[in-house]
Amino acid sequence: MRPGEVEEGPYARVPAPAGSGPGRPGSRLQALVRLLPALLLVVGVVYDCLSPRNFTAAPFFAAAPLVAAPLFSRRGTLLTGAASVAAVFGIHLGFGALGRVDALTELVTVATVAALAVLINGLVRRTGERLASAREIAEAAQRAVLPEPAERIGGFEIAACYEAAQADAFIGGDLYAVQDSPHGLRLVVGDVRGKGMGAVAAVAVVIGAFREAAEQEATLEAVAQRLERALAREGSRREGLDAFEGFTTAVLAELPHGDGVVRIVNRGHPPPLLLYADGTLRTLLPGREYALPLGMGELGVWPDRAEEAAFPGGATLLVYTDGLTEARDAHGVFYDPAVRLAGRTFPHPAELLDALADEVRRHSGGGMADDMALLAVRRP
Repeated sequence: MRPGEVEEGPYARVPAPAGSGPGRPGSRLQALVRLLPALLLVVGVVYDCLSPRNFTAAPFFAAAPLVAAPLFSRRGTLLTGAASVAAVFGIHLGFGALGRVDALTELVTVATVAALAVLINGLVRRTGERLASAREIAEAAQRAVLPEPAERIGGFEIAACYEAAQADAFIGGDLYAVQDSPHGLRLVVGDVRGKGMGAVAAVAVVIGAFREAAEQEATLEAVAQRLERALAREGSRREGLDAFEGFTTAVLAELPHGDGVVRIVNRGHPPPLLLYADGTLRTLLPGREYALPLGMGELGVWPDRAEEAAFPGGATLLVYTDGLTEARDAHGVFYDPAVRLAGRTFPHPAELLDALADEVRRHSGGGMADDMALLAVRRP
């Protein structure tokens, strides 16, 4: 088992929930739950031995294998059921009541429940195996469509993070990609309208078009136009609402290797943040009005113009999707990364993203409303 994972059902391994781990409340609760079948057997034996003869502990003995079924392996469930039947048999044998009708009825009832527990265990195990297979497929799809960038590309330090709002979902409509090119390091962070496989298909289209355009196009504006045309072709193949209303908000950035600058083209996306080495923070707002998102070029002509800002050594560029800024606390207050990060310094982009992800989870109580993609690039 890999670190940070716990068993949940026979042969199933899933990521440990936030807050769990050795010595933490989550791990102690899991250990207590796994001891519950044994505790039920002990309580049943003590109850039967100390209570009057017209009282029975059959519910305790019947509950033990049922509790074990979703927690233990088949062998563990069988052993728990056998222990329950043996406990009932031994108690009645010790009191000389084994031949009584009520004792035989109790023994048959517990044995029947134990057999049903084994069947339930088999169903749970098969379900767990299917979930594990689906999880592996989702992880493979994420790695194929949205691969995590290398920690260092073109002399820049890189970190990326994807947080899905839906439990056990690995990929949705948020995207990021980083590509080194003759013109510098180029990156895109975007958010596709909609959910489901249609959004995933659009993510694949945008990333594929970006990787090709980042190598071939001389300007960042031309890269944006290539993405526009790629989404237009994708939209013409769709049917229904998505054929007319599909769009993607995106930020494209270019970091030349020699110059200490960053160029930004913003297509209707939350503005990136620039964190300088001394803790100063700058929001990279468009110099003019926001351009339309990608895929909406037919609604008007707003020529792309890259905005330029100083990007000295030690500075970090943070680009994110609106899942970050739309995270709310219990009082409905949105998370504001510019306010939370002002005055703080992080030696590496990965530490910045780890801190952001932890803070957003705490701010929203673990119930995020939308997927969140984060990409940080630092000039050493």
